[in-house]
Amino acid sequence: MTDDYDVGVIVGRFQVPELHTAHIDLIKSVCDNHDKVIIFLGLSPLMVTTNNPLDFEARKQMLLAAFPNINVLYIRDEMHDDRWSKNLDRMIEDVLTPAQKPLLYGGRDSFVRHYTGKFDTTELQQDVYVSGGEIRKEVSRRSVRSSPDFRAGVVWAAYSQFPTVYTTVDIAIFNEDYSQILLGRKENEDLYRLIGGFADPASLDFEQDARREVYEEAGIEITDPEYVTSRTVDDWRYQPEVDCIRTILFVAKHMYGTPQPGDDIHELRWFDWSQLLYDEINECHRPLLHSASNFVLPKRGK
Repeated sequence: MTDDYDVGVIVGRFQVPELHTAHIDLIKSVCDNHDKVIIFLGLSPLMVTTNNPLDFEARKQMLLAAFPNINVLYIRDEMHDDRWSKNLDRMIEDVLTPAQKPLLYGGRDSFVRHYTGKFDTTELQQDVYVSGGEIRKEVSRRSVRSSPDFRAGVVWAAYSQFPTVYTTVDIAIFNEDYSQILLGRKENEDLYRLIGGFADPASLDFEQDARREVYEEAGIEITDPEYVTSRTVDDWRYQPEVDCIRTILFVAKHMYGTPQPGDDIHELRWFDWSQLLYDEINECHRPLLHSASNFVLPKRGK
């Protein structure tokens, strides 16, 4: 069958620190079938993620070190399979002569089932299947290496990421008539703060994050969180960094349960709103309390 095709084309990600047996077997088998072999590396729009930690150049050099005679190009990820397939077809045509006919190769769970282009495809049967995700996870668990190359790689990864805004939620928890507010204090801090924490990627929305944080840190249930505002927090940990924390402030009422400190909260305390002093509040949370006060002021008159 492969005698009818002049060029072998492999499409893959190869997001591993070194080629494993399954990779090598796949590339060798394609090289045995064709004089010309092209590998298109999937290129994510994101940089240095758990699924795509390596950039194009790092993977290209890895492949050429083992197979110096192959051609290594990239194909950008797209939202829709049809558009991605058309782009791949166009890029293949750009590097072929009119007389050459390509055959596209994939392994198990490869691009083949998403490809809607015009060229023929085939799936290679693998005797060995190795999960790239498991390899990456194992690498992440290894001890830090004492070498300049390792440290240089960590620095490169840090500078290769987009500036990040880390999202948190903070909840101003009041009693029924808004005369008291529940605040927490961490063990190594003297000042009090709103209950809250980082948003979880697994949550459906920020309201779910708010309920979770309240339950984890205070052990209580609250009414539906009401959105108040969002603002960047002047967190001392991020003051020298490009990244920052931006919080979403909610107001809610205590519904049921006895407050019990949890997670990193050491003490919980109900404060009379009329007697609360800003000097008792963490500096980062003072603007949030001001916004919460303006939000609930009309409600107190009801």
